[in-house]
Amino acid sequence: MGTADALKKYDWLKDYLWKIVQPDMDKYTADIESEHGQGYFIRSKAGSKVTVPAQACLFITSDNVGQKVHNIVIAEENSELHIIAGCSVSHTVNSALHLGVSEFYVKKGAKITFTMIHNWSEGMEVRPRTAVVIEDDAVFIDNYILMTPVKSLQTYPTAYCVGKNARATFQSIVYATGSTKVDMGARAVLQGNNSRAEILSRAIATDHAKIISRSDIIGKGANAKGHIECTGLLLSDDAEVDSIPELKAMCKDLELSHEAAVGKIAEEEIQYLMARGLSKEEATSLIIRGFLNVDITGLPDVLAHDIKKMLDMCLEKVV
Repeated sequence: MGTADALKKYDWLKDYLWKIVQPDMDKYTADIESEHGQGYFIRSKAGSKVTVPAQACLFITSDNVGQKVHNIVIAEENSELHIIAGCSVSHTVNSALHLGVSEFYVKKGAKITFTMIHNWSEGMEVRPRTAVVIEDDAVFIDNYILMTPVKSLQTYPTAYCVGKNARATFQSIVYATGSTKVDMGARAVLQGNNSRAEILSRAIATDHAKIISRSDIIGKGANAKGHIECTGLLLSDDAEVDSIPELKAMCKDLELSHEAAVGKIAEEEIQYLMARGLSKEEATSLIIRGFLNVDITGLPDVLAHDIKKMLDMCLEKVV
């Protein structure tokens, strides 16, 4: 259901609007608030298990437009919800702006698996703003995939693990080509006792692309645990990958850790594969595929297989 229609139908929904993303966060959120952007509202009722993923698509068809959306997703107590969202643009669009606010509420014992696939073009500027509240024994899994060029993209979702045993996982796969500029990352605030967070990213930059990969875990609750893993691969001397992991402990009895690595394909790996009959291009392609061969967390097996096929198709075009 569209957010505007849902707000008319459900009077209580206004209590979830602009609750964890503030309108004055930056000029983009202020712009969405001033024009009452459209968007989608998805809700799983208490105790329900939505095994077939809900699907949402945002599509831009015209040049020089600003798409402004405000999405609200609620998983009521002990429910489970899978969502696949796609954002794309017509091949005729040369320049456009996407602004999006998404607010997720994961109630006690609930689980949301959210997979976002961006398929933009070289003239797109993209500014998503996302926040999540995770209550007792609840789980939020976020998978983000970008395999096509974009002029600039800036995204930094924040998960607030407010409940005991709350869990948050962010996983991103980004392949930046051309003159793409990506400033991405995720933040987890571990407020609940025994809360957990994991932030994993795979970033590849080639041509003149630049990727900034940020990760931030703030530990506040007793016995909280968090881990960051940022890995970047450069395929061009003119490309750039910056990895910026941050950890902040605000009480004792925490366990926070991070791993970060950025580099090029090792020449000895290329030579090893070429010695076994592969061309240099085939060897490079195989290494890249292995680098991006990570599990898409939390999806049904059939759906995970389909998304992996999509990644393979994208890689065939770019390597």
